[in-house]
Amino acid sequence: MRRVLRAAALAAVLAFAYLAYVYLTLPDVRPLATVNPKTSAFVELRKREAQQEGRQLQIRQQWVPYSRIPNTLRRAVLVAEDSSFFDHEGIDLQQIRASLEANWEEGKFTRGASTITQQLAKNLYLSPSRNPVRKLKELMITRRLEAALTKRRILEIYLNVIEWGDGIFGCEAASRIYFGKSAAALTAEEAALLAGAIINPREHNPAHPTARLRRRQQIIIRRMGIKPPEPVLVAPAAPPVEPSSPVVDPVTGTPLNTTPLAPPDSVQSVQPHSGNGGSSPLTPSNPKVSGSKNAAGGAPLLPSQPDTGDTSGARGAGNEQLARTVMVRGHQLHGARDAPDAGPRDARARVVVH
Repeated sequence: MRRVLRAAALAAVLAFAYLAYVYLTLPDVRPLATVNPKTSAFVELRKREAQQEGRQLQIRQQWVPYSRIPNTLRRAVLVAEDSSFFDHEGIDLQQIRASLEANWEEGKFTRGASTITQQLAKNLYLSPSRNPVRKLKELMITRRLEAALTKRRILEIYLNVIEWGDGIFGCEAASRIYFGKSAAALTAEEAALLAGAIINPREHNPAHPTARLRRRQQIIIRRMGIKPPEPVLVAPAAPPVEPSSPVVDPVTGTPLNTTPLAPPDSVQSVQPHSGNGGSSPLTPSNPKVSGSKNAAGGAPLLPSQPDTGDTSGARGAGNEQLARTVMVRGHQLHGARDAPDAGPRDARARVVVH
């Protein structure tokens, strides 16, 4: 029994000594309040891995201050990695409990509960290994970071040093490589892709997202409270108006002229004149009537009709009388034509005004 107690006491002493050693050998994080880190444990680890593979790794990293990091990227990263970042003190006990329950149900380690401060501690000073000693160191460094730095400074360093691809570190380098623009110009959709790739930056490429990364992007956007843009409805273009087919004759098939006819000119009536039977306006062009009045009515003769002195309007027995009546504004025009033997040139007409 005494041997057991001695062994337990010895183990406790050794454990305490080891914890003291670990604590005393922890990095001093206080300079990070004003000085940007020149390198990180992950950068040096990737260099060694590349050297072992016989290749030279080009590190691409460009530091940007907190003010030049867009709010959309900050929100996307917080939603994806640590939504309670401004509420806890470096360790989220609720997430640890949920992670333990999920891993217990799955029977394997499938879900982590690391906060942004814990991830920063790992990237700056540790390795991606999962051994308990590394995890213990991570928790100790996390407490130091929270005590020495503000939340804003922790988030600024985190967004400038985390890995975003092979040799790509920091949001500015990732934005320029994947989207060809500065981080300040990122859209919400692009920021969500970058945030979704943090879970496995060496597998996910934001420029060519996989289906899994697309799903994470949509989840992040919804949690950010950003509504997807509504589709723009474009009215269908009106069909061109074809010229109407011309009206054609149903028999010959030739086009018909459908232009409306102009109204006819008004016909001026014959005005009677007393006296010598001078010219009267027969048409709008006022043609003059030559000749003298006849013996019966004194009516002027029509043009080209000479006066023969015949007052009866007939040329003898057997002559065929042809009468025409033309209505001109209420006046009657009576015309007589001689028999066929007189010929067309001997025909004459008289205008009688009633």
